[in-house]
Amino acid sequence: MTGRLTFAIFAHSWTSDWNHGNAHFLRGLAHELMNLGHRVRCYEQVNSWSRANLQAEGWGIGDWALQQFRSTFPNLDVRYYNFDERFAAHALTELKDVDIVIVHEWNQPELVNTIAALKSQLGFVALFHDTHHRAYTEPEQILKCKLSDFDGVLAFGDAIRRIYTEGFGVARAWTFHEAADTAHFQPISARKNTDVVWVGNWGDEERTRELEEFLIGPASRLRLRFAVHGVRYPNSAQARLSAAGIEYRGYLPNLQSPQVYAQSMITLHVPRRFYTNGLSGVPTIRVFEALACGIPLLCSPWCDTEGLFRAGSDYECVPDGQAMGSEIRRLLTDDKAREQMSAYGLETIRKRHTCAHRAQELLEICEELGK
Repeated sequence: MTGRLTFAIFAHSWTSDWNHGNAHFLRGLAHELMNLGHRVRCYEQVNSWSRANLQAEGWGIGDWALQQFRSTFPNLDVRYYNFDERFAAHALTELKDVDIVIVHEWNQPELVNTIAALKSQLGFVALFHDTHHRAYTEPEQILKCKLSDFDGVLAFGDAIRRIYTEGFGVARAWTFHEAADTAHFQPISARKNTDVVWVGNWGDEERTRELEEFLIGPASRLRLRFAVHGVRYPNSAQARLSAAGIEYRGYLPNLQSPQVYAQSMITLHVPRRFYTNGLSGVPTIRVFEALACGIPLLCSPWCDTEGLFRAGSDYECVPDGQAMGSEIRRLLTDDKAREQMSAYGLETIRKRHTCAHRAQELLEICEELGK
């Protein structure tokens, strides 16, 4: 690789993480690329769905979250655009001096295809970035994008990568896992006010049964200090949490997660069911972030087929709700076990799974592509 590169990354939103976990990793990745001396332009559509929902949060929470983003990432070059009949001309001007264009999967196919169509004219390297299960659950949506116009695909798990190469006929795809933004996610000291915390969104009935067994059931039996942060909880779900003795705390700005983890004894990981069967081996961003913050992590069944972590050391998997309750009780009464699990998880993140690691991996891919 020669010299300083200019990246243009099109994401659903950079400023808002409301039901938008992709923002967590992308912010950290851009930050680390800039630390290495590269230029990064962060493109976001005006009034994105995530940002509109964030600003609809009451009590000034949305404005506060946006201000926290700006103060934490003051150097991110966020550029806004309208996707209308003038977009192609606007993009032509914006991308004429760019080396690498990355288009995230959560963009309209029409936008994706408009950007990719400029590649032959402007000569940039174009990469399609996928951090979702749609390639597995709704392949027809992904295939609306002209994948052949891209130089390759960045897939956040090997199972996703194989769908692109074996199922969609993409010639080049790389497994490019998410990672923790350890510049902003790290252990901090705080007084404990919660025994068990779960940070995650309800939404789409993709893990309702799992939440009932591994979160709500144990909470109702143990009657400890349980808390949940997240959005898209219908009234019926909030009522179910309340009946089990779980405090529902609503939207949590992602940059506040380290403080919440620091105030809690244990956290849970309850993956959506797609990540426990056909997409085994694909952890969500919250696994990386929780371990980076040094909190013990208990998981409902999930198979780390890619060997990213050390099962039984970095985190503990349990087979059912009864076992989850037993393991919660054990850890809450065993300070040494909690400390050891925290240390192991943090060690693995710092050695293998930071945004700085991923920035280097991305640069190696760019070099492979001739940049």
